[in-house]
Amino acid sequence: MKKKRILLKVGSNTLTKETNNISRGKIEDIANQMAQLQDTCEFIIVSSGAIAVAKQFVKLESKQKDVFVKQALASIGQPHLIRIYQEIFREYGLLTSQCLLSYSDFEKQESKTNIVNTINVLVNNNYIPIINENDTVATDEIKFGDNDKLGALTASLLNADLFIIATNTNGIYTKESIENGTPKTIELVEDFDQLKNQVVNSKSTHGTGGMQSKIDAISVAKKSNVETWIVNGLEDNFITNAIENKIPFTKIM
Repeated sequence: MKKKRILLKVGSNTLTKETNNISRGKIEDIANQMAQLQDTCEFIIVSSGAIAVAKQFVKLESKQKDVFVKQALASIGQPHLIRIYQEIFREYGLLTSQCLLSYSDFEKQESKTNIVNTINVLVNNNYIPIINENDTVATDEIKFGDNDKLGALTASLLNADLFIIATNTNGIYTKESIENGTPKTIELVEDFDQLKNQVVNSKSTHGTGGMQSKIDAISVAKKSNVETWIVNGLEDNFITNAIENKIPFTKIM
């Protein structure tokens, strides 16, 4: 039986549960769900959080521009982030690997072929690739939004059946409901242009992505016919609950 290929994009806000520290509990929650679903689904993770991890124990002194400090923090935090994933996933019998990508990798045919071949080998051998942007050389993630676009490009390249963006809201809310202060989730989107008009721009606290970067990501995934779900990753069991339709979230066909 062919497994369903799911690409999960987790931002810093989800991984820290909107605090200043990476939440081991949240990573356990993700591992637990992936372990439950491993017979029917194969997973690839695009994870932010390297800068957030480094900020927990490092204060860098620098007269350099802010972006260079962030890149240095990413370099310090990335191995720690992967170590936390490895330790926790191992407790659930899951194997992980690290892949660092840059946006320029998606522009060269040779790089794209290599990414696909390498990740397919990993996934076929039951490794869950954990992808982040290669922040020490690239500034795109820091500038362009919390790995949303990287997630969408990767989901498209790897022919994912489903692209899940874990965020800190119950999907995308109607503009009207936000203005009224009673957020109401748009559950199904069939007309993407209509959705664009509903989006109110807001940034997340740790990450650089707001709803606009989600919309840009959805449009990339849509071009490759990848179904996208925007789900509240702060909730426990957010993947299994969304699959079972137990929670409100936004589904973009």
